[in-house]
Amino acid sequence: MLDNREQHFTLEVTVVSAQGLKNPSSFLFSHRLRPFITITTFPPNASGFKNRHGFQTRVDDQGGVNPTWGDKFHVPIHHNFFANRYSCIYLHLFTKRLVVGQAQLGWCQIPAADIGLPPVGSVRQLSYRLRAADGTRTHGVVNVAVKLGGHIHSGNTCQTVIGIPVKVVSHVKEMESESTCKE
Repeated sequence: MLDNREQHFTLEVTVVSAQGLKNPSSFLFSHRLRPFITITTFPPNASGFKNRHGFQTRVDDQGGVNPTWGDKFHVPIHHNFFANRYSCIYLHLFTKRLVVGQAQLGWCQIPAADIGLPPVGSVRQLSYRLRAADGTRTHGVVNVAVKLGGHIHSGNTCQTVIGIPVKVVSHVKEMESESTCKE
């Protein structure tokens, strides 16, 4: 049987799009947005893996203030991720500049509570307003889809368990007892 300390899940995060981005006035040499998003987990050890890494979408050279990606990432998370009320997935939105490098356009976080503990395979569509570095609201919204995947095996084998309900309430039995009372 798989030990709880070693249970890991995958969270499939699809970065769908962003809308209503604003081009910062401080751009040097380029007025064109070339946005991309990075994904990390918090707390950093929430993934439960020693070799933790972030994820990054491709740069959208065409979308401008309304970029689309559709990039999917399989983010490993530890089973305690949903038990910790501070756990979240961080999304940072940047624009790639040709001369000076990247500039942050905003960030948002997806709290574990927003993801909930959905049944494995169910998809949730989520949208978040972007925040500035100081936490104030900025222009733009990021749209993502999240889907909880199954276990990642950590060297142990996983066994299938079939559950048996403790009590089954049958509407047929209730209807039968009502019909015998009327006769």
